Amino acid sequence: MAGRIKSLLHRWSSRVFSVELDGAPFYFAIQERHRGEEAPRVFRNLQSHDRCYTLLVCSRDRIKTARFYGELKDKLLRELPPECDLSPMSSFLPNVRDSLIKGYFLKDISEGSSTVERLLSDLTQHEPVFVCSYCKSDDGQQWTQHLWSHGESQVMETAKKYYVVPSETPEYHPSTLNMINSDVFYSLDEACEVLKKCGDIIPEAMSVLELLPSRAESRNKPDFPVIVIEGLDATGKTTLTESLRETLGASLLRSPPQCLSPWRARFDQEPPLIRRAFYALGNYITAEQIGQEGKKTPVIVDRFWHSTAAYAIATAVSGPVCNLPGEGSEVYCWPSDLLQPSLVVLLTLDPEERKRRLRNRGQGKTNEEQELDHNQLFRLRVEEAYRRISGPACVSVDASPSADQVLQQVLLLIRGKCHL
Repeated sequence: MAGRIKSLLHRWSSRVFSVELDGAPFYFAIQERHRGEEAPRVFRNLQSHDRCYTLLVCSRDRIKTARFYGELKDKLLRELPPECDLSPMSSFLPNVRDSLIKGYFLKDISEGSSTVERLLSDLTQHEPVFVCSYCKSDDGQQWTQHLWSHGESQVMETAKKYYVVPSETPEYHPSTLNMINSDVFYSLDEACEVLKKCGDIIPEAMSVLELLPSRAESRNKPDFPVIVIEGLDATGKTTLTESLRETLGASLLRSPPQCLSPWRARFDQEPPLIRRAFYALGNYITAEQIGQEGKKTPVIVDRFWHSTAAYAIATAVSGPVCNLPGEGSEVYCWPSDLLQPSLVVLLTLDPEERKRRLRNRGQGKTNEEQELDHNQLFRLRVEEAYRRISGPACVSVDASPSADQVLQQVLLLIRGKCHL
């Protein structure tokens, strides 16, 4: 951990800090001299006795960092006094890839801070956590940041302090800096590497790895066309894929593949890095199945890499659609070692109509669906991420007409683009 902190401090004053408040990021920076700037929004309306802290999870081990980040939140919520408020935060170097470090922003509005500081001191002694504290300056006009030193037997604030000042919104949402092969995977090897490192703590990871195809098998080009049907739940994917299977005499596959079902619940409990790697590997297993079935018949696939990527991108990036990586960003590019479908159809539906169909199903909702229902911004980010993925891009089809009308429209697309 000491090496990681030393590296972190090397460009400390160049870092920007992002705090998530009400689902949107708010930014502040630090500088050695104050030049009359107002306090950043995060620190406004706080009293002189209030204390704030940032806790950054700093380990060179990606697996340990990902797991401890979630465990740290549970520990803090369990042990902090009720007067404390906890928000997700991060620290990053603007436009510098892989510079993002995640953590939490803690506001303590209680009269005394000894309980909180004892807890934080213990964390820095035994866990990969780097702590800074914030308090009002003597004149009561500014907020200052104080770095905590990490000795063998004690943790204390250093004499070094920085003034906290507002920061402009960066060109790119900070989450995009670490997105490649972290939130979204772009190669079989990268996703495999994550699960291999999980072998000691997640025995099921080795069972998943045993199912994987070779690199060549995941790219085998089938003799017949491959049509992927994408869309949110209740847009009619199941009905359409079954109809296409019957009409075209095609094979029907689903992603993630059935062979991963025994382990889905286990990996859904893991932090995003591990969970995303698991589902990424599901795409490569599906690609092998497509290669085999595509030698005999056309292949219809119910969801594929577009879904994996769109939901991961929309989850990692908070706030409005404008926070997504811009069109043409590398995060939307199809993995070079994954079989490309002949056509991808994205079923779209008015949000109210989709909710009505969900109610008529009478089924329990997945966490994904619950998030889509109560968070309009998340739904909009998912839909836009779908549209921006290239190689191949999605062709949008309105799913509001009757099932037969939608089928006929998709068949026209298939005949025009796949020559079936």
